[in-house]
Amino acid sequence: MDVLVDFSRTGRIGPLTCGMSLADAEDLLGPGRPHPAHMMKGPDIDGYPYFWGGLQLVTTRRVVSGIGIGLRPGSTVRLPPLVLPDSESFEATVLREELIAALDGAGCRHVVNGVLTFDEQSGILTRPADVCAVFGLPGRDDRVPHPDRHYLDVIHKHTA
Repeated sequence: MDVLVDFSRTGRIGPLTCGMSLADAEDLLGPGRPHPAHMMKGPDIDGYPYFWGGLQLVTTRRVVSGIGIGLRPGSTVRLPPLVLPDSESFEATVLREELIAALDGAGCRHVVNGVLTFDEQSGILTRPADVCAVFGLPGRDDRVPHPDRHYLDVIHKHTA
């Protein structure tokens, strides 16, 4: 939860920030697993992520233009040691209410993201970092204690 709250407050994950070069990020994290579009079109294609487990960095002109952590309720997410120093993985089951309470406890302001709130999905946008958290109902096969409540699916920041 600390990683999610710190990211929500600052828009950074440790030393990772939008605007840094992909080369600098790979120096810190090791080589990422590129999206298949990078392999088909080459490394200069924009808007596709590189992955390090559940961490993704989207690039534009080889500069990090987006940072995100993907979660699947009922599963475990793997993150690089730079992001999660004490462990490589953590429980990916985060209720909307739990993240909201943690943000409130840390004094991190947030507003409803009306664009991403509809049907069985909801979103918030943190201030001033502009980090977006998207929540949804779990899938039929997701093993969660409350199948009728919203869980965090992804938390991300994009600059371009």
